[in-house]
Amino acid sequence: MAVGNYTFVTEFFLIAFTDHPEWGLPLFLVFLSFYLVTLLGNAGMILLICKDRRLHTPMYFFLSHLSFVDICYSSVIVPQMLVVLLEHGAVISQVRCAVQFFLFTFCASIDCYLLAIMAYDRYVAVCQPLLYVTIMTEKDRLGLVTGAYVAGFTSAFIRTVTAFTLTFCGSNEINFIFCDLPPLLKITCGESYTQEVVIIVFALFVMPACIVVILVSYLFIIVAIMQIRSAGGRAKTFSTCASHLTAVALFFGTLIFMYLRDNSGESSEGDRVVSVLYTVITPMLNPLIYSLRNKEVKEAVIKALKRSNVARRP
Repeated sequence: MAVGNYTFVTEFFLIAFTDHPEWGLPLFLVFLSFYLVTLLGNAGMILLICKDRRLHTPMYFFLSHLSFVDICYSSVIVPQMLVVLLEHGAVISQVRCAVQFFLFTFCASIDCYLLAIMAYDRYVAVCQPLLYVTIMTEKDRLGLVTGAYVAGFTSAFIRTVTAFTLTFCGSNEINFIFCDLPPLLKITCGESYTQEVVIIVFALFVMPACIVVILVSYLFIIVAIMQIRSAGGRAKTFSTCASHLTAVALFFGTLIFMYLRDNSGESSEGDRVVSVLYTVITPMLNPLIYSLRNKEVKEAVIKALKRSNVARRP
């Protein structure tokens, strides 16, 4: 629709890796395999936690929700990404784009909150071990998880409404693999300062607030670990936090690169590679990180495999 000197956009055309169209099919096959691994790995982690009583602890309760959100998170993005790669582009209406943006922001926000909650859980376990059972009761951990979902919904709703009250005009091409905020802001026109401030404020509220909780929790954890006299005791205590630290570094590292920097330039191939890291790779790696670094999970996997072998025997 044209008004004055502007052609207002009601649908978008998603494109990606335009400089290398021959990458379409190979990347489609790679990302499809990654997506299937993500679904199987995270669903397997949830099933393992539900079945094994030794994993019925607050840490694994939070991990089961992280796995569930990672399945949703990846499912919001990857199917659309596969269409874009296979067909070298895809048309998406503004409504569908807004829904995808909301669901992506909702899941990403919950991931941030859950990683912060898991850091607090590790703080209590290491620094307040005698009070751990009374602090992390079933009611308390349900409250923390519910709070993460409510806060994630609120943040995603406000950011989505604010973002899609902006006026999009001119080119309807989004040189990106899904409806994300930085590429959308590049095709806005007219006065958008107020909306952008609201979006940035909520982004700063979610991500840095969670990072502060994680950093403060691990500061106390490091102090507590340094007070342990034996090297073996320090290593054993730190090993309970290693998986979580790895997941935090992967997730927040890529988000910080994308959102807490100048986005005034054109989308680059580097941006798309980083977006693949936090939408495809990180959800796939989380169950692997926790299963390889956690003794309890490895033992539960071995036990489940043994039960499966016994069940198959005639």
